[in-house]
Amino acid sequence: VQLQASGGGLVQAGGSLRLSCAAPGRYAMGWFRQTPRQEREFVAAITWRGGNKYHAAAVRGRFTISRGAENTVFLQMNNLRPEDTAVYYCAAREPSGSVYDHSASNAYDYWGQGTQVTVSS
Repeated sequence: VQLQASGGGLVQAGGSLRLSCAAPGRYAMGWFRQTPRQEREFVAAITWRGGNKYHAAAVRGRFTISRGAENTVFLQMNNLRPEDTAVYYCAAREPSGSVYDHSASNAYDYWGQGTQVTVSS
């Protein structure tokens, strides 16, 4: 399964970006981010049917995960801060019906290549 993440770039603090992740089917999806100094960090997740959405405390109220058409998942990022600078990865989990920790990276089966987000102060 190949995930195509896009939408990263360079933006000033307070600006916005929208990340996209295209999947070949319908999956539970998550966004994570990583910097050279930190482990991969949970950002947001959406369930297979899209009925439940989760956002990390650090981004709640600024970032929003959503589903679009054609099995695409978006991460709308507003009011960006320099500390949001990272490589952002989308991840997909096969629908299983089992309970899982949506914020755990090992809960996901497939990963995209990452897209760089840089926020200047």
